[in-house]
Amino acid sequence: MRELRSEITIDADAGTVWDILTDIRRYPDWNPFITSIEGELAVGHKLKIRIEPPDIRPMTFWLTCLERTERKRLRWLGSLVIKGLFDGEHIFELEALADSKTHFIQREEFFGVIVPLLWGMVAPNTLRGFQAMNLKLKSRAEERSQV
Repeated sequence: MRELRSEITIDADAGTVWDILTDIRRYPDWNPFITSIEGELAVGHKLKIRIEPPDIRPMTFWLTCLERTERKRLRWLGSLVIKGLFDGEHIFELEALADSKTHFIQREEFFGVIVPLLWGMVAPNTLRGFQAMNLKLKSRAEERSQV
């Protein structure tokens, strides 16, 4: 297993961050990495997700929502073509901090037969995508909390 991880502290409460994160219809308005999600963010439901990592062509995946714990965690699992080849479990975690701040973690655990072969191509740009998304989420949540 290999993992990518990006963390950021957001000057907005966990409810505000969660509301933005789970309002998937608005992703095209602000999210530079996950540019669209179709489906329902509910456990067991299938999702169609389009990602646009920097300097890589956009990709579309069919995923299954594994967990939705309000204001705390959202997880889904997807595979590249065939399960067990190149699988990824994407995880968003929110930790409420003092002073109405939120520690936001975006990470993905990758596993499968060809992960070692593709890691060098996939990891750097995907991590940059996580970082870009986290910064935009921070900006959007902080703007909203100022109103």
